[in-house]
Amino acid sequence: MTHFSPPAFPVENDVLTVPKPSADMLGRMARRRSTRAIDMSGPGPSKEQLDTLIRIAARVPDHGKLFPWRFIVFEGEARPAFGQMLESLIRADMPEAGEERLNLERRRFERAPVVIGVISRVTIPHKIPEWEQILSAGAVCQNLLLAADAMGFGAQWLTEWYAFDERVKSALGLEANERVAGFVYVGTQAVSATERPRKPADITRWTGKAE
Repeated sequence: MTHFSPPAFPVENDVLTVPKPSADMLGRMARRRSTRAIDMSGPGPSKEQLDTLIRIAARVPDHGKLFPWRFIVFEGEARPAFGQMLESLIRADMPEAGEERLNLERRRFERAPVVIGVISRVTIPHKIPEWEQILSAGAVCQNLLLAADAMGFGAQWLTEWYAFDERVKSALGLEANERVAGFVYVGTQAVSATERPRKPADITRWTGKAE
């Protein structure tokens, strides 16, 4: 792997530069495509790269400066340990489940070298609407995808059933005001992706009355 040079992050009260055109950034965003977790392999991001990914992820709109999200990182042996828990839950819920399904659950977090759980954490009551706080967590997930791409990694934002299971939430230590915004898988893309069908954007322009 080539040497990684982390970007220079600003500190509080730094004067930020005026945005300038970047054909490279536009090109990457125009061609951004999720890499399926099953199409990933190692290596994953180094500790320095992972730290940078998370710092970039956190640079999102955040009305009220509430930081309405946090991260749970799964790497190393934590991934199969999480999979063993998922397998045990499926065994309890579906005694008839076959080995194929059990193996799927057991290996879920082994599909990528690193999985980053993005946890939406809302403050209620607050003058900042709950919906805006939740959207901020979604922006964190998207920033992770873009930053991973810029580092040369594939990434996929998933939820799947375990993101909504109360037992899993408890095992992750989620509070009543928290929920899983997504699990972002990050690794080396082992298989080339192909473009999927995309619908043209649905656009209207306000003319003074509803169209």
